[in-house]
Amino acid sequence: MVSLTTPLCNFDWPAVDFNLLGVDGKRYTLADVRGPNGLLLMFICNHCPYVQAVLDRIIRDVRDLSAYGIGAVAIMSNDPTDYPEDSFENMQKIARERAFPFPYLWDETQEVARAYGAVCTPDFFGFNKELRLQYRGRLDASGKKPAPPDARRELYEAMVQIAQTGRGPREQNPSIGCSIKWRNAPSPAHP
Repeated sequence: MVSLTTPLCNFDWPAVDFNLLGVDGKRYTLADVRGPNGLLLMFICNHCPYVQAVLDRIIRDVRDLSAYGIGAVAIMSNDPTDYPEDSFENMQKIARERAFPFPYLWDETQEVARAYGAVCTPDFFGFNKELRLQYRGRLDASGKKPAPPDARRELYEAMVQIAQTGRGPREQNPSIGCSIKWRNAPSPAHP
């Protein structure tokens, strides 16, 4: 398992549209998941211990952020070939069991992860109401194990600030997690 950290926030970078299948059988675009005051877009997966350590907190924060007009979506971009826990069927199972309060989408081609420059799970992107990037940081101080219950809610606080002001905090700590499991690139065609 390769552990990576996310790059610094590229403030005002525009969100890239997508059209992905959700675990509920519906297709979703950027317009479907945005809230009136912003969007929290997350790259997660089922098998990663970093995601597993914070999943309850992600669910809590998404529920709490909805009161501020922040929409949320989770995208799974891993190649499930070597990680069957990340299969579409298992995505459906975990979303149902944990009652995800956000759409959980499958980026089967991995094009969306590439368009966003996602590097790990979890990887959080916080956009303002104009869908301009304002946060690219961690949820909190958790790693493979959850941080203490009283840990500062960095992502939540940043998204509340974005909802209220349109701008994210200048100081952000990178997220850490397992690398995205990319498919092997196809061999070049020979004439």
